[in-house]
Amino acid sequence: MKTNLSLLFFLKKPKNYKDGAPRFIYLRITVDGQRAELSAGREIEPDRWNAKAGKAVGTKEETKTLNTFLNKFKSDVSAVHTQMVAEGAEITAERVKLRYLGKDEPAPSHTILEAIKDHNIKIEALVGQDYAKGTLKRFQVLERHIGGYIQHQYKKDDLDVKKIDRAFIANFDFYLRNEKKNANNTAIKYLKNFGKIVRICVDNKWLESDPFVGYKLKSKPVQRDFLTSDELRRISLKMFVTERLTQVRDFFLFSCFTGLSYVDVKKLKPSDIIVGVDGSRWINIYRQKTGTRVPVPLLSVAEAILDKYKDHPVCIANDICLPISSNQKMNEYLVEVAELSGVKKTLGNRVAKRTFATTVTLCNGVPIESVSKMLGHTNLRTTQIYAQLLDEKLAIDMAPLKELFKNIPVQANAATEQNALAEQTLKAFLQILYPNASEQQVTSQIHLLKESLLQAV
Repeated sequence: MKTNLSLLFFLKKPKNYKDGAPRFIYLRITVDGQRAELSAGREIEPDRWNAKAGKAVGTKEETKTLNTFLNKFKSDVSAVHTQMVAEGAEITAERVKLRYLGKDEPAPSHTILEAIKDHNIKIEALVGQDYAKGTLKRFQVLERHIGGYIQHQYKKDDLDVKKIDRAFIANFDFYLRNEKKNANNTAIKYLKNFGKIVRICVDNKWLESDPFVGYKLKSKPVQRDFLTSDELRRISLKMFVTERLTQVRDFFLFSCFTGLSYVDVKKLKPSDIIVGVDGSRWINIYRQKTGTRVPVPLLSVAEAILDKYKDHPVCIANDICLPISSNQKMNEYLVEVAELSGVKKTLGNRVAKRTFATTVTLCNGVPIESVSKMLGHTNLRTTQIYAQLLDEKLAIDMAPLKELFKNIPVQANAATEQNALAEQTLKAFLQILYPNASEQQVTSQIHLLKESLLQAV
């Protein structure tokens, strides 16, 4: 913390002072306009003192010795101030004085792993209330990665939080990618989590500024699988010889037709099924991850699955809707379900949620705002990640447009004003039809439409 320091010696009158008698020499410490006084433990006659220069006058050896002492005294106080600045301590005139006298405790140092552990203890106490277990697990893994990085880079067990700077972050980024073999998006997630720890340190005044400011954390787009209507049909119609695989398939289908996460399905109770505003059965719960209310009208497939297991012994004994294994076991069994159903995709809850968002809802004309509410998202942009445009949906939506423009003559390789106007009209229509589509998607669809029109003529 930068502060303005001023040091000046002056003479102070003792009680019952007599003119001409020696006065005590004091050092006035001024920090940002605030003052504190510190005795030098020396005295001098007023006529031998230069008040403006703050030192003794004369050529005698005694005078030179006193001034040397005063210069050293001032230098020591100044060094205390410099040390406090380096520590990032709160600096006042009184604290500089106390630190010099040995009565001010230095600001306690805090370590990086201490900050993460403290954060994780608080998160663990709130699991099930404000946080999910997955959140705690991610920060516990971050703690291990940071510990490993400090050992690898600095050969130490821990470091003071003040060692966190841009170089520390950049080298940790490299460590995650090179030593831990993390993919870009995985490394970015750990860095973002670490950024939260750093911001807490800044808020606690353990760090003067946030070194993450200006550091670019850019995730790369990834292919997010979901099931097509044909793949969903194959899984639905497949007959399994074991009850184990049948139950797992039913759980997966229930997620596909409700959009609920594993944990929300696992804790779903019969009392969570209500009669909705339309007179049919709805799911009415609060998502564990975000705490937002999730109203989901039950489709016939989901209703049939609930009715199938309403008298199951496990469901009755535990007051739940579906008999569900652990998430790890579910994922293992879903590998078998996919293979036996002839689906070449890795099934899981995320695939189920994306299937609900695309194939089940958006592809059938459900507005994205309604889909977002059923998924329990607090931000529409989160839903847009799930809401990928399907080719069959594009074909259905573009059919009226093709009919509208089928009589417009188009000449290949002719850059006429008519063609330019037609292309602008097409682009504007597509942007209205698909407000969330990217520029590349719109351009690609215009190109395909041109080719089909050329073939028609």
